[in-house]
Amino acid sequence: MPRHSPFAIMLSKDERDILESRARQYTLPYFQVIRARMILMAADGYANDQIAAALSIGRDVVSLWRKRFFYQRLAGLEEHPRSGRPRAFPPRGRRPGQGHRV
Repeated sequence: MPRHSPFAIMLSKDERDILESRARQYTLPYFQVIRARMILMAADGYANDQIAAALSIGRDVVSLWRKRFFYQRLAGLEEHPRSGRPRAFPPRGRRPGQGHRV
């Protein structure tokens, strides 16, 4: 039996415009596009199970982002600092020791 989320999403025109723009941009990081699509679908009345199936992600992930958006709006969709050791790998580029061979 599908569960209904207690976090009903209602978007202002500005919020919808911003999320639709993010959902269309293929140059944004994937997580931003997916989060925008999740919230747009939630605002259109889809249940978490339906959103998860349509986007091939877990229902718990949809639930998390729906709740964060409900309380924090657009700011809730942004990345927060993570605890623990920082990333050990530098951004993509030439790796040390791999120059041109003669």
